[in-house]
Amino acid sequence: MTLQQAARKPVQRAGIVGVAAVPHAPQFLSLPDTEDGKQVERVRTAMAALGARLRMLEPDCLIVLSNDHGDHFVTHSVAPFCVHAADRTDGMHKHRGDWTLDASMAYPLVRAMDDEGFDLAFTLDAKIPTSFTIPYEFMGFGRETPMTAIFVNAYVPPQPSPLRCHAFGKALARAVQRMGRRAVLIASGGLSHYPGTVHYPKPDIDTDRVLFEQMKAGNLSHLLAYDEDALDATGNVELRMTLVAAGAIGAGGARKPFIAEFEPSWHHTYAVLGWDLTAPVEHKPLIYPALPPSRVELVRAVQTLRVDGAAARHFLENSAAYCDGFALAADERAALIASDFDALRDRFDIHALLTAGALAQLRIQRGNGH
Repeated sequence: MTLQQAARKPVQRAGIVGVAAVPHAPQFLSLPDTEDGKQVERVRTAMAALGARLRMLEPDCLIVLSNDHGDHFVTHSVAPFCVHAADRTDGMHKHRGDWTLDASMAYPLVRAMDDEGFDLAFTLDAKIPTSFTIPYEFMGFGRETPMTAIFVNAYVPPQPSPLRCHAFGKALARAVQRMGRRAVLIASGGLSHYPGTVHYPKPDIDTDRVLFEQMKAGNLSHLLAYDEDALDATGNVELRMTLVAAGAIGAGGARKPFIAEFEPSWHHTYAVLGWDLTAPVEHKPLIYPALPPSRVELVRAVQTLRVDGAAARHFLENSAAYCDGFALAADERAALIASDFDALRDRFDIHALLTAGALAQLRIQRGNGH
């Protein structure tokens, strides 16, 4: 590449550039007769499409958030958040064998998260459960693609609270950006399910549907309405990974996913969602927009009409003379003289309380004989 070509190449920002929230049910690999094969294939197809889209963002590291299921962190150490710091590790169950880890991320991330006020634990010998490797494989990342694996305690009380998980995600995004890395974050955890309990065949699909529709609409802040008891009662203890992802996404919780699939089964609710954080956030026009800084004089003229009866009487007697008291642009002056308060509100972005209040004041003064 020549220096001229390098200069033309767009600068790729550091930080978390893409996010996925995906399930990891072991049935995806074992495929027992109890499963709907077509449903599993739909989920797998959605996850493959999600992975392909996220690879287009050209990340230089992949961070996977998931939980232990009683294999490691039960008695000897149960950290809220723990990163794997080895360069390789063994997989588990139907994903046994070598998996490559990103040692270049782990220890630096521990330091960076310490700067953010999080004491991120680390392990060097934990095996990687299928809760990490199923989404990795389904999304098209191979065993030799380095993974930064972060365990989030979802099942062993006291788990990190939803607020703490969200804060961890925000801190993680800042840390990755300061490290100069360009990351995709994969939050691996199902919606409602109750492994090992009598509730297992009864996922809370009604709650899940509300959660999914809110996330699909871009309202990620909705997740913070669920406290620890609510997560437990609805079978959504693994929502903690998605809460971390929501914190990392940021944008005021107003970013819509580019893919959203909802697949309830008899024992899990599978949801596949993905966000491209390099794309601009779409905002609907505000009903009450900010006051335009370029129209301060017009704002002052309309507000004066709203609050000052004498000024309103002066306007009714001679609107041109009233406008002479303000440094108005020609189009602003014309709209005000014409008492076109709809235009002042909708075209000039003057606050609706000011335009409605000014109009009401003028009506009052006309009623008083002016």
